[in-house]
Amino acid sequence: MKLTFLGAAGMVTGSSYLLEVGTQKILVDCGMFQGSKTITANNRREFLYDPTAIDCVILTHAHIDHSGLLPKLCKAGFKGMIYATKVTNELCGIMLPDSAHIQEFDAEIENRKGKRAGRKPVEPLYSIDDARICLTHFSPVDYDTVVTLSPIVKVCFRDAGHILGSAMIEVWVTEEGKTTKLVFSGDLGQPNQPIIKDPTLIDEADYIIVETTYGNRLHEDYDKEEKLASIINASVARGGNIIIPSFAVGRTQTMLYYLHNLLKSGRIPEMPVIIDSPLAISATDIFLHNTQDYDTEAIDMLYKDHDNPLLMPQLRFTKTAEESRALNELDKPAIIISASGMCDAGRILHHLKHNLWRSEASILFIGYQAQGSLGRRLVEGARKVKVLGEEISVKAKIHSLDGFSAHADQQQLLTWLSYFKTKLANIFLVHGESEASETFAQIIKEKMEVSTYIPNLGDVATLTGRVWQVEEAEVTSPAVKQLHDYLDVLDREYIEQRKKLEQMGGADNSKIAEIMRSLEKVHSYMNKTLNGL
Repeated sequence: MKLTFLGAAGMVTGSSYLLEVGTQKILVDCGMFQGSKTITANNRREFLYDPTAIDCVILTHAHIDHSGLLPKLCKAGFKGMIYATKVTNELCGIMLPDSAHIQEFDAEIENRKGKRAGRKPVEPLYSIDDARICLTHFSPVDYDTVVTLSPIVKVCFRDAGHILGSAMIEVWVTEEGKTTKLVFSGDLGQPNQPIIKDPTLIDEADYIIVETTYGNRLHEDYDKEEKLASIINASVARGGNIIIPSFAVGRTQTMLYYLHNLLKSGRIPEMPVIIDSPLAISATDIFLHNTQDYDTEAIDMLYKDHDNPLLMPQLRFTKTAEESRALNELDKPAIIISASGMCDAGRILHHLKHNLWRSEASILFIGYQAQGSLGRRLVEGARKVKVLGEEISVKAKIHSLDGFSAHADQQQLLTWLSYFKTKLANIFLVHGESEASETFAQIIKEKMEVSTYIPNLGDVATLTGRVWQVEEAEVTSPAVKQLHDYLDVLDREYIEQRKKLEQMGGADNSKIAEIMRSLEKVHSYMNKTLNGL
């Protein structure tokens, strides 16, 4: 069999893997690339396979970096089934049309600018109609039930503990009378998350494809509720809003749980908690109607204490754009939770525009911020940022609490791997920036004495029983790899120089401004070169 790495290779986003067994072709995830323009350019490239030849898709969960290119896949001719859990089916039913709306909106804005500049019009990556057609391919499966895809391939979805409905996938492949087992971790969650069950422990496999988002880090060990209360109370004392950029699915509902407890216990003052994201509102409704996947603690709150952990009297939902704009006129502090979590689109941009310049306000990040995103620049200390075309001075207090992450950290990943009793043939490390994956590979080597491989985009692993070898993709040939590596260095230098420029007052500093202009020219050239490869 062959396993091709089509995304989340050397980076966090774009998860997708092609498993070929004989003539059967199975795609595990089909995610969107997110982050800098260099990374997102991958979304517009042709698939590295024939979409019409894919037999089926196995989807680990609904997050867009795992599901976001499914409408493009169907648009390109895919006719098979997309297997996912019940909750993932429902979440994709709101997330994919929402993603399509963003594609259409971005294309419209780009075309307005392009028309004035004399450029050719661009098409959206996919339309809302494309997303709706894609949803007809979805087929729900139950956790812990073996699904036979063919006489030689069987799969089973296990709870990954990442978001509601998330799954790790066990795959059994039988070739020449011998069975080989692969485990795709999907996004592996932290143990003891609110509402979500802990990740399933598996004890047998030949190969593991595991995420490494936090492979080089440990989450801070602190009382999350106490830390959250401290930030909120300090901001309220200053008379400022608490703006929380949050992923609409998963992180928003986790935050509701903590705020519910803080308000109920009186550890923060009575104040509005506002969900200002149509997608997050719809996702919360799906969470409320799928209690069968809650953990024991949440079930007890619901049925023993008659206390819904996601609801509170102070909670408000703003569905319309008018209601959202009205939040700018609030005369008392409020907690506003809005998407997107990385601040790259959505209503959160308006709230940042109206609050970043206020010294009394707090901006609280509770999730991973991809390279090149506005959220990443704010977390890294930018003094000025451009929001909706306007340069804004950053005077608000910026907080980042990675303990709220829905991803397992280094030690939690190691603990999960330690439950495998059989000697592993190899561990493929994906879904992480290079530094995270490389650090985690070294730790596995030292503590588990198991071989690892960190794939590049397009690498193909041939698995023959427990013997494996990798054919590096053409894109990783020395000349092209050097080009990619140079771009990575340039990206880091660009961000560093931008930070210096912002801290020193922008274009008034002629030396840094000159460097920035030079970097932007080279950056543009590199992007065009890479896009043409």
